[in-house]
This record gives sequence, C-alpha cells and structure tokens, in this order.
Amino acid sequence: MEQVQSATRSVFEVIEDYGHEEIVFCNDSKVGLKAIIAIHNTVLGPALGGVRMWDYPSEEAALTDVLRLSRGMTLKAAAAGLNLGGGKAVIIANKETLKNKEMLFRRFGQFVHSLGGRYITAEDVNVGVKEVAYIRMETPYVTGIPRSMGGSGDPSPFTAYGVYLAMKALLKEEEGNESLRGKRVVIKGVGKVGSSLAELLHKEGAVLYLYDIDKARAEAVAKKVNAEVLQNEEEAYTTPCDIYAPCALGAGLNARTIPMLQCHIIAGAANNQLEDEERDAQLLKERGILYGPDFLINAGGLINVATELEGYNEQRSREQIEKIYDHTLEVVRKAKEEGITTHEAAVQWAQQRIANIGYLKQYNL
Repeated sequence: MEQVQSATRSVFEVIEDYGHEEIVFCNDSKVGLKAIIAIHNTVLGPALGGVRMWDYPSEEAALTDVLRLSRGMTLKAAAAGLNLGGGKAVIIANKETLKNKEMLFRRFGQFVHSLGGRYITAEDVNVGVKEVAYIRMETPYVTGIPRSMGGSGDPSPFTAYGVYLAMKALLKEEEGNESLRGKRVVIKGVGKVGSSLAELLHKEGAVLYLYDIDKARAEAVAKKVNAEVLQNEEEAYTTPCDIYAPCALGAGLNARTIPMLQCHIIAGAANNQLEDEERDAQLLKERGILYGPDFLINAGGLINVATELEGYNEQRSREQIEKIYDHTLEVVRKAKEEGITTHEAAVQWAQQRIANIGYLKQYNL
C-alpha cells in the first residue's frame, strides 16, 4: 500500500490532493483505540460511511486507506442519489485492541458523537452489528444497528444484491441478454458480501469459482453453492470466466494483475478496486474488459443503512437499490458515447450531481 508521506510532501499536502474537509485522529491508550475519521465532502449532506478495523502495517497505510475509502463514499452516495456526503473511519487493530471490544467501540462512539452528526458511521470490514450496537450506546450517529433495536441489521446482503443487479445490466449491455444461467463467475473474497453474492448467483444457475485467503471459509461456501475452490490468488485472476467479481480488499486490479485476467466483465463489491484509477481503468478499456465502477455498483449496503435515517423500510430500500441496474446502464452508455472509461464516466456522473446540488444550496433555491 502506498505511503502518504515522502521526503518532499507533508500529510496536509496529501490530504489536499484528496480534497477532504476534515480528518480526525482519535486516541485513547487506556482502551487501545487508535482510529482515524475522514470526512471527505458534505455538500449533499452529512458524511455516512462505515468503520473498518484492520491490522495496518503502519499509521501511514491506515491514513491512505481512510482517505481513499472516504473519497469513494462521496462518489458512492452521489451516484446512488442519496442526500449524503462521504466519510469513513478506520481503527488500527492488533491483538491487544481486541481484548475488550465493548470499551473500544464505545470509546470510538464517543469520538463519533463529538462531531455532532457531521459523520455517521456503520459496519465495514471486521465490524459487525454487535460492534455497531456498542457504538450506538454512545451516539445516535450510527446506522446498520441490529433489527432488534429498530435498525436494518447487516448490510452485506444488500450490497451483494446491488452487485448482482449490476452484473445483469453489464451482461445486457455486452451480450443483449441479462441471464446469468451458465455464466462462469470467479468471486475473489467470500466474506459476508461475497458469500451472499455467491448464493444469488447460484440460484440463477451460474457456474462459480471461489477464492479466499481463508481456504476453510471458501470450502464451506463452495459446498452451499456447488462451486469450485481455487487454490491460490493467481488462479482467481487467470481462471477463464465471463465475470470476475472482486469482493475482498481494494487495489487488486493493477498493472500486474490486469494482464492476467481472463474475463469479459468485472463486477464486484470491493471498494477502491483500481490501484491507480486512471491508469488501471484505461488498461481494462484497452483489453476490452467491461468494468462496473465499484462505487457505483456496490452502493446497496449504503442505500440500505441510509434508509434508517428516515425510519427503516426494507421495501423502500430494495426499490432504491434496484436503480443500480439502470444507473449502471447509463454510465456504460455514457462511457461508450464519449470514448472514455466507465470509471471516468461514473466519476463525472457523481461529480455533476454534487455540483448541481451545491449550486442549489448556495442560492437556497
């Protein structure tokens, strides 16, 4: 992972590159909390984005991750048509920090609360409904809380549903038929979202190949969906397939891996899939691989937790998520018409909405 600092550039200069409004460093040695909250953009509304817990190799790596993730949330919320901005948080985890999760997450909740609603948190990698319930003890500025508490619960199945719909839209555009029956799909990463996606694809008759760093987990999911387990990460890239679905951590599509791909379409749930957005999107375009921009197609979970802010209604949530199908078609067609990458088309689409709403707010129209 790239480092945010160098001999010639300061942290503030790097933050300026990403265009963030606010970065908050949270520290409490008594509970083992080291966290970073990044508020990228609040033009459309308060920043909503989950908190990720990870054993980062360095504090610089954690900062880079939260900057990239929060910027992606701005684009995701805008593209989904939500009146929300982009934010994200990361907790730098190790064995010591996990000894008392209640203390850790309640203290994090206090930091979230201190922002007065400018940032609303939710689940992300290694943070589930149990941890979110702890945060809720300290602040109302949290979504994805358990259904028993009036929330929407785990957003993973809704993220998977949005990606599934995007796959169908991409197939419709590429082949004129949206059916996934018989289509070969490689899923890299079968955690909560990847496994939910596998179940949806299995029900439609797709032929599945699974890879996960946790082989036992991959094997367990494979038994449920009649899938073949790939033995190593390289096979996830090189296995011939119709659709490659990256559902693990980001930056997996890069100058090394893109030449290895044997697919026609990429549609996955991972955030920040492109290591270098402009370069890697162009590489995919040159190879003739149709890429579903991650922030556009993996917005289902965000949409679902966002409905809690108005009183959770699953039917309303699903209706909003189903718009991902049409949004995907619009972006792909825009890219083809203008001769640009699908990533660039999606970014322009999201940024235009932010600019339009910003104009209305500026003049109170």
